[in-house]
Amino acid sequence: MPNMRHKQQKDENFPVASFLFDKDTQKVVTAYYDFARYCDDVADNPALTSQQKLDRLEAAEQALFNEKEAKKNKQAALLRKVFLQENLSFSLADDLLKAFRQDAEGFFYQTWGQLIDYCRNSAAPVGRFMLAIHNENPSTYLPADALCAALQIVNHIQDVKYDFQLLKRIYIPEDLWQQFRLSKDVLAQNKSPVAFQDMVGEMLKRVKGLLKDAEILPCIVKSLRLRLVLCVIFSLTNIMIYKLLNGDVLASQIKLNKFDWARAVLLGVGKGLFIRRKTLTNKGL
Repeated sequence: MPNMRHKQQKDENFPVASFLFDKDTQKVVTAYYDFARYCDDVADNPALTSQQKLDRLEAAEQALFNEKEAKKNKQAALLRKVFLQENLSFSLADDLLKAFRQDAEGFFYQTWGQLIDYCRNSAAPVGRFMLAIHNENPSTYLPADALCAALQIVNHIQDVKYDFQLLKRIYIPEDLWQQFRLSKDVLAQNKSPVAFQDMVGEMLKRVKGLLKDAEILPCIVKSLRLRLVLCVIFSLTNIMIYKLLNGDVLASQIKLNKFDWARAVLLGVGKGLFIRRKTLTNKGL
């Protein structure tokens, strides 16, 4: 059985390419990340009961919203200060907490639509936070939501065995298990049967659809730095999709390596520098 992991920012598969941001922006992003990581570690801690997890998440929320409680949680206290200074909506953190509570309760997803709804709380707020601190137009939110959902689901696929064995958590919707006539016992195996590989392929096909919905995002953001980061993230995501399609998540952990990162940065920055910004009007975005 895999050991409990305590991720840091450098361990993330899709960390923000913070070296492309100025120092002030890096501080704001780090405060948001540290709060999210604290809550995620609570929700993912197998040593805690569901109620203990919920109690700690509630305490984190109280520390975020209540100045008197802030001193009890340093991550929440710092994020509260940042939100007030930057005039940001506290919903950007509150929505994350909704997703962490679902994780703590061990929610199972029946349909792809339910999984996407989960991503609207677990992933979309991160994208909207990045857009908000760069003063981007709300027209950027929908494609950003699609990109963040794609990243979240790719992470779920990567961690499917770990999530099942240690956290008793499954993010693959029930209707896909039924479609491919698979038992969840397959997640205890050390090699993927063909049907499981096919199911992963179907999920990644849908992820590509989300990326298609998101592809306009780098073209409509005003910030050059953010555009470069987005192009790097798109490159990383496509590299990871390729690795997942050609690997086996039940046989070994599939990760990005230094070469993948170097390639993604070169391709992403190169593309970002040559993208011409588009202005969208009256297109429902």
